[in-house]
Amino acid sequence: MAQLIADNVRAKPRSVLGLATGKTPEGVYDRLATLHKEQKLDFSFVTTFNLDEYLGVPASDPQSFRSTMDRQLFSKINIKRENTHLPNGMASDLESECAAYEKRIMDAGGIDIQLLGIGLNGHLAF
Repeated sequence: MAQLIADNVRAKPRSVLGLATGKTPEGVYDRLATLHKEQKLDFSFVTTFNLDEYLGVPASDPQSFRSTMDRQLFSKINIKRENTHLPNGMASDLESECAAYEKRIMDAGGIDIQLLGIGLNGHLAF
């Protein structure tokens, strides 16, 4: 999967990636970080949208998906923080937050490639 994402980013430097958080994509993120370091895979124009965030957990919390993505991938590649998006788990109006998040995805041109996780119990994308 990392190679598919890398090929997409090389072919379309302004790729929009849909990302997942959890155990399943960890190897993909490790490989993307390696490709960035060793082959200069450029993420400087890439935009990302994550699937989800914990409700009631601030982005600054070490257990948040934002913090996890920062640790697992974003801090290891040359992506601009303002191009990395996760839902706001602290939003007071969840319906409006979801609508606004969907609009940001559409405004970015939609998702070019989506990474999903498969849990041990068979759940898809939590």
